[in-house]
Amino acid sequence: MEKEGPQMYGFKAVKFNGKKTARKALNTLEDYTPAYPWIDDLAIVSRNNLGFLSVHSTWSADGALGEETGWGLITGALIGLLFGPAGAAAGAAMGGSFGAMFGAIDELAFDDPVLEDFASSLDRDTSALILVGEKVTLDDFGSAIEPLGGTIVSTDIDEKDIQALRKALKHSS
Repeated sequence: MEKEGPQMYGFKAVKFNGKKTARKALNTLEDYTPAYPWIDDLAIVSRNNLGFLSVHSTWSADGALGEETGWGLITGALIGLLFGPAGAAAGAAMGGSFGAMFGAIDELAFDDPVLEDFASSLDRDTSALILVGEKVTLDDFGSAIEPLGGTIVSTDIDEKDIQALRKALKHSS
C-alpha cells in the first residue's frame, strides 16, 4: 500500500473593486449548476468608502467545532489573524464564538508576505471572496472564480498552521 504524502493546504482569494462586487460574484456562483460544495466555506470581506471592514460568511459556526473543524471556521480564523481586532470585531457578527476564538488564536502568527500583502491591499471600496482549504478544493474554486474577473491571490499554508488553528478553535468553543 502506497503511503499518502502530507495534505496540501492553502489560501485563495479573489479581490474586486467595489465593496459589493464580491457578494455579486458569490451570487453568480450560487446560481451556477452544478453547485460547488466549497460555497459553504467562503467568506466575503469588504471595505466601504470610509474604510470600515465588513466580514460575511456562508457557513454556520453553531455546532461546527466537532472532531474536524469546518473549513469555513478555519477561513474565519485566518481572517481574524489577517485583519487583527477589526477582523475579529467584524467576524463576531458572524455568530458562534468568533470573538472567543480570536482571543485563542491571538498568539498564532502566520509569517507569510502574500497574506500580509493581501490584507493591506484591501483598500477602500474593495471586496474579496476568501477560501482556505485543501489544494484540490482551492483549484476548483480558482477555476470557478477566474471568469468573474478580479485579482486572484493564493499561497500555501503549512499543515502545522492549519492544525494550530483547529486546536485554537476547539479550545475557544
